[in-house]
Amino acid sequence: MSSPGVTPVTPVTDASERSRRRQRSARLSVATALLGLAVLVVAGAAAAGAVLPLVLAGAAAVVLGAAATRITYAELVQSRRDANRDRAEQAQAYRRLAETRSSEHADDLDRAVARLSVEIAEREQSLRDLEGALATVQRQAADAQRGLTAANRRADELEAEGRILVASLDAAEERASTAIVRLAELEQELDVLRAELDTVTAAWHAAEARLGQRKHA
Repeated sequence: MSSPGVTPVTPVTDASERSRRRQRSARLSVATALLGLAVLVVAGAAAAGAVLPLVLAGAAAVVLGAAATRITYAELVQSRRDANRDRAEQAQAYRRLAETRSSEHADDLDRAVARLSVEIAEREQSLRDLEGALATVQRQAADAQRGLTAANRRADELEAEGRILVASLDAAEERASTAIVRLAELEQELDVLRAELDTVTAAWHAAEARLGQRKHA
């Protein structure tokens, strides 16, 4: 991944390419001119009909053809050299570009790894905080459950004590009712005893009065 500021390297500039093309075109034009001149020389000698000019024209045509061939061969060799040099420069440029992009990619990867490491550390810290909060809530829940159990047990104990107190109160009320009834019975018996005592006392006083009357008589 390349950054926006990086520009690709151009392997061969347009100016050097145009210069080589002009040189190649000039050499080929010279070779073509030499071949044309050889043709004209041979044609002129053939038109003259003499043997010597024809031989000289043939020799000149051979020389001119050899020169044209030499120029063409040299141009071909130079073209191959230029092509090889261009490919080498292009390969070097592409290698430099690949190294630059690889370095940028490595930098981007390092930044991404660093960012992910920070995010992982933050997530782990958040997880530890949540685990701590969960442990605290669990302890609070356990304490609340123990308190609720103790409160339920105390409520059961108070309820049992209440039932005992109610039973005791009922028994006390029953004893009080029995005592009231017994008191009324005792009061009634006391009234009877008092009536009997009054009767006995009255009879005793009457007997005592009769006895006194007998003594006086």
